[in-house]
Parts: sequence; structure tokens; C-alpha cells
Amino acid sequence: MTEQIALTPPADTTSPPTRLMLVGGTWVEAVDGDWRDIVSPGHRGKVLARVPRGTGTDVDLAVSAARAAFPAWRDQHFTARQRVLLKIADAIEARAEELAEVTAVDTGNALRTQARPEVATLVDLFRYFGGVAGEVKGTTLPAGAAQLQYTRLEPLGVVGAILPWNSPLMIAGFKVPAALAAGNTIVLKAAEDAPLSVLLMAEICEEFLPPGVLNVVTGTGRTAGNALVEHPGVDKISFTGSTEVGRGIAGRAGERLVHVSLELGGKNPSIVFPGAVTDDLINGLLLSSRVTRQGQSCTAGTRLFLHRDVHDEVLDRLATRLGELKVGDPLDEASDIGAVINETQFNSIQEYLEEGLANDSLKVEQGGLPPSDGPLTEGFFHVPTLFSGGNNEFRLAREEIFGPVVVAIPWTDVDDVVRMANDSAYGLAAYVWSQDIDQAITTAHRLEAGWVQVNQGGGQVVGQSYGGYKQSGIGREVSLEGMLAGFTQTKQINVRLGHGGTTTPPATTKTGS
Repeated sequence: MTEQIALTPPADTTSPPTRLMLVGGTWVEAVDGDWRDIVSPGHRGKVLARVPRGTGTDVDLAVSAARAAFPAWRDQHFTARQRVLLKIADAIEARAEELAEVTAVDTGNALRTQARPEVATLVDLFRYFGGVAGEVKGTTLPAGAAQLQYTRLEPLGVVGAILPWNSPLMIAGFKVPAALAAGNTIVLKAAEDAPLSVLLMAEICEEFLPPGVLNVVTGTGRTAGNALVEHPGVDKISFTGSTEVGRGIAGRAGERLVHVSLELGGKNPSIVFPGAVTDDLINGLLLSSRVTRQGQSCTAGTRLFLHRDVHDEVLDRLATRLGELKVGDPLDEASDIGAVINETQFNSIQEYLEEGLANDSLKVEQGGLPPSDGPLTEGFFHVPTLFSGGNNEFRLAREEIFGPVVVAIPWTDVDDVVRMANDSAYGLAAYVWSQDIDQAITTAHRLEAGWVQVNQGGGQVVGQSYGGYKQSGIGREVSLEGMLAGFTQTKQINVRLGHGGTTTPPATTKTGS
């Protein structure tokens, strides 16, 4: 039985604090004066803070500020932008515990297992992109003595970045330092249900950035998010979130031919080959399942394909480990698992669980419905759940639940398991577990996913390419290559050299179009 941890009683305050938006270097309310309550995932009904309910008017002001700041930021020597990013990294690190605590309260992610590592990743991302800022450079073409032909990688302009609520700081780290290092300015639309950690990050960044280089608006996706996507002054949309929303953003971005990158959903396979069932394997499966993030991760390995030779032993040991995890107050050091983001998500996960419980083919190895009494009923808490007897055609094995739910599916034939793993609209992540490294790598090469891990459930480091196949997205983040492809554009420059003489180009040269 998964252990429950008592919750810290909410503070007795008469009115919640207010947090403002950052526009043009100034902290502002919404123009129309409207506000949104940000509710605690761990305490139903507790309002953590009030933030402006930004509208298209606020987005317009933020984009205008970013456009005004763009020329000077673009034209700086790269070392100036580099120094700023590295100073920001140091400042974030100095306030890491404060950021982690705000993240835990804001998102429901447990402080020890999720919030602190997320802040550490944010620091690493600012340092990484600060370090590679000088790599935004072009090439020269050996075109002969009479020609100088070269390319410049130039920033796109104003980047509109829309953040999710599950890991807002980490995803902001994917976008903000990369865009800034390349010379862009940026307007962030914070997640409507978890904006507080991003606003604190912006407060730290603001000290080192010229006004308007980084702007943050709050509000709903329907209003502020749509306004950002449709704004003619935005040169690039970078979105992380659901495939459904991403599809709509792609359509609207396509109508005005704006640059776009999308990191979307996943229903990721985790394939276990026969061999010794070790503690490393079980711990790796636990990590890849992302249950300590309440399953609220698009890289969660929630389709667990177990070879029949190890099926029962893996199930038994994994169920035991899941049962040892402690669910409770995100701020409690003892909590392994925190709360899901809100009531809507809580109810959605419960509906999937009820469907699984009603399916006679499925057996609950661990977990099940959320507790009906006790301290966990005070917040949006689910317990980690493992089903066996799965079939790749079941809805629980095809749709992204975004909760701590894993479905185990038996297999015997390699070709069959690869087919099942690839039989998905998604293609973000995958995991392969085998003591035969040739077998593992061969299988990894056959999987239709943008990120495949072999014999590990974590392993993401700054500098690696990150993005999806199929309906899991378009574009790549986190890496130097992703920064260059996602936040710059190429200008070709051809210069005729000499003293005014004419040079006849080769017959095969196309001189105009």
C-alpha cells in the first residue's frame, strides 16, 4: 500500500498575495484590471496567489516592448549576451531553494524528487546556452578570388513561448536562454495553472537584462495564448503542451507562415528483454515511468512491454517498489510523489482508472483509485498504479493519461514488440532494457521515437537533441543544433571583389530568380 503523508496545514491568511506581469522592464497589472486565482494542487480551495488575467491588449504591449528591445540586443557582441546568461545562471543558483519551494507549491511536484532537480536543470541550461552563444556563426564558400560568399545566422526577432504547467521552469530553460543567446527577444506566456515559479525566474532575470528583452504575461491559453500565437509582431512560436492544442497552434501559425516549434504529447514504450531482474532494472523502470512526477511528463514510459520470461518477476518487484513510495505534501521532504495540477486533471486520471478497473482483462498489481478518506483527500492526489494483462489496443495503452498509471503488456517476439511499440500516433520517447547491448541498440534503431534510452530511465543532459517524431512534435530543443535551427535564420551574402571590373560567372551559375 502506498504510504500517505500528512499535509502541512495551509497558512491562515486573509487575502492571497498578488503577482504582476513583466512588460518592458516594468511589473504591471492587466490593462483591464482583471485577476485569476492560482489554486494549490495540494490543498483544495487554497488560493496561493492572484495573477493578472492578461488579454490581447497585454500581449500587444509585451510584443511591442520585445520588438523595441530587439535591435540593440541583436547587435551586441555575443560575449555581452553570454555574460548576461552566465550571471543569470549564478543568480538562479543562489536562489535555488526559494525557486524549488515555489515550484513545489505551484505545480504540486514533490520538492525532493522533482522541484529541486528542475531548478538545477534550469541553472545548467542557462550556463550551457551562455557557453555556446559564440557558436551562432555562418560559413564561407570557396568561390574564387573575385568573390566573397558567406552566410550569417541571424536571430528571428520576437519569440513567443508558451509554457506548460507540469515542469514550467525546465521548459522555460529549454526556450529562454536559447532564444536569448541567439539574439532574439522573448514574450513568455506562463502556464495558466502554474505561473508563479516562472514569474520568480523572470524577477531574477530582469536584474541583468535590458528592459523588454524578456517579458512574461499571465492569463489563459484561450485568451493570452491565442493572442500571442496570432500576433503579427511575433516571429516564432515555441510551444510545449498537448498534441491537441499544438495542432491548433500549428494551423494558425501556418496561416501567417511564422516559424514554429512544437514539443507535444507522448505514449512511450518501455521494452524489457529477458535476463536478470536486477535492482538497477526496477529502479530504472520506476524512473522512466515518471510516477514521482505524478506521471505528468510527456516522456513517461507508461506502456511497459515485458518479455514473458521475466514478466511475473518484474511485475512483482515493480509493484513492491511502487507501493513503497510516499505520496503527500509537495513541501514535505519525505514525499516521493506530490499532487496532480488541478481538479480537471485529477478527474481525468480517475476516469481512466475506473475504465481499467472495469476491464476484466486487466489486473491491478498496485494502486488503484485515489483514497476516499485520510490526508490525501485534502488535495489532488493520486497513487501510482500498475495494471497487468494489458493489450496495445486498450485505450489505457493508446491515450496519454498524464497520470501515474502504467500498463504492462506481455510479449515474446521481437518483431511483434517493435510493431506494437511503433503502433502509436506518438513518437517522443522510448526505453529499451537488455543485457545484450547489440540487441538493445538494434532495437533502439528500429523504434519510431525522437529520444530512445537504453538501460536507463533518466539520462537527459543539456546539449542533447530533444524532440519528437509523428504527433509528438516538430523541431528540437535543449541542444546547440536545436538553438541554431529553432531560433536563427540563414542569410547568404555574395560580394564581388576587385576594382570595378566585370566577372563572368560560370555557365552553370544561376544569377537570379
